[in-house]
Amino acid sequence: MVSKEEIRASHRIRRAALTPAALQIAGAGIARHGLPWATELTPGTPGTFAAYLGVGSEPPTLDLLTALHGAGHRILLPVCEPGLALSWVYWTPDSEFVRSRYAPILEPAGERHDTAVMRHTDGIILPATAVDFSGNRIGQGGGYYDKFLAALAAVIPAGTSASDGGPLPSLPTAAVVYDTEVLPAGSIPAESFDRKVAAALTPGGLLGLQR
Repeated sequence: MVSKEEIRASHRIRRAALTPAALQIAGAGIARHGLPWATELTPGTPGTFAAYLGVGSEPPTLDLLTALHGAGHRILLPVCEPGLALSWVYWTPDSEFVRSRYAPILEPAGERHDTAVMRHTDGIILPATAVDFSGNRIGQGGGYYDKFLAALAAVIPAGTSASDGGPLPSLPTAAVVYDTEVLPAGSIPAESFDRKVAAALTPGGLLGLQR
């Protein structure tokens, strides 16, 4: 089996070759398919979603964030903390961004919330460099989301409630990747600390995983 590092490296090479026009088209597609997913999860009322801002050659998410905000949803974006921890800040299109102290990225300024804020969240949109139809995910290699998803299981165990008070088998998750980065089941090596994701959000559509 090809290693995570090899898959990640090959996908980064392909991403680096994308043109600005291709990125713009991808961002529009991700927003077009991501907004209905959020609407289906919160029928008749705006919800709250944890997401992230795609940068560089990552699948662009700004169009999606803007669409979610325009539909009345609240959005949480991550902030890197010591020890590979993440905190979360509510984002709007007017939010200020500052340079992260722990990663080469910009992060939203504002009041920070720990993982417990996910109890009031209806879904998570997270970054990846690949997923497979078994629900396995390859991240950026930093370890932040591995630790976050592990902590999330303790905060929102199966059968607890989301912000609408209704029962959930688990908090819905969708990893954002390009269409070619959704791989056949079993393609990605799974380690003990890995947490599966439920769906892949791509420019071409929303794909259910864990088949």
